[in-house]
Amino acid sequence: MNTILPINTIYYQDIFDFLRQIPNHYADLAIIDPPYNLGVAEWDTFASEQEFLDFSFSWIDLMIPKLKPHASFYLFNTPTNCALFYHHLRGKAVLQNWITWYKKDGMSASKKRFNHAQETILFYTMHKKNYYFDCESIRIPYQSTQRIAHAKHKGILKNGKRWFPNPNGKLCLDVWEIVSERHKNKVHGKTMKMNHPTPKPREMIERMILASSKEGDLVLDLFSGTGITSKVARELGRNFLGCDKIIED
Repeated sequence: MNTILPINTIYYQDIFDFLRQIPNHYADLAIIDPPYNLGVAEWDTFASEQEFLDFSFSWIDLMIPKLKPHASFYLFNTPTNCALFYHHLRGKAVLQNWITWYKKDGMSASKKRFNHAQETILFYTMHKKNYYFDCESIRIPYQSTQRIAHAKHKGILKNGKRWFPNPNGKLCLDVWEIVSERHKNKVHGKTMKMNHPTPKPREMIERMILASSKEGDLVLDLFSGTGITSKVARELGRNFLGCDKIIED
């Protein structure tokens, strides 16, 4: 029998122990930034790819029942790992978008292949059609400012009708151009060591929470890291339950 944990708290414990304490059909949204198996820290290092996948598939399978029937979740990782996660999740949840995060941080400098500039975010829902999504809250600026300025007054003729731009911007795309925290926090052009090696930008987390939850909803913040998901959730009037592993020095 599950014990209901007090909400609006980040618990430092094993992910499996944490998930086993949560009742089924409990959370409205999950935002998950798990290990990538890139060796950036002890918690991101596995003995083999199979060990990493066994770990990942196990927590995924334990998490899925904790979500409400019309809940959503966002899952960060490398494109390669996300392809494997997608295969594992077939029949367990509905993929709505394969989101590409264009990080703009110039991290890679390979001369043997195209340089890395992206991460993947999988956007899933538990139901194919019946789920919450507020497209209006996450509109983004139009790029063609001159054309849009002209269209505000006279519109643009499309299929025999005049189209006028939305004052709040255009609908959000599945390519997110958001500068990484690593790049934002450069000092005199030099990247600095941060308290956490892989922090996620606030504006990205805000977009997910606004789009896929309502005020009062419960956001599951797995692999909390810097705690930005829990912090933003609370600031936006949502509740949260977070979990991360204790790192011993």
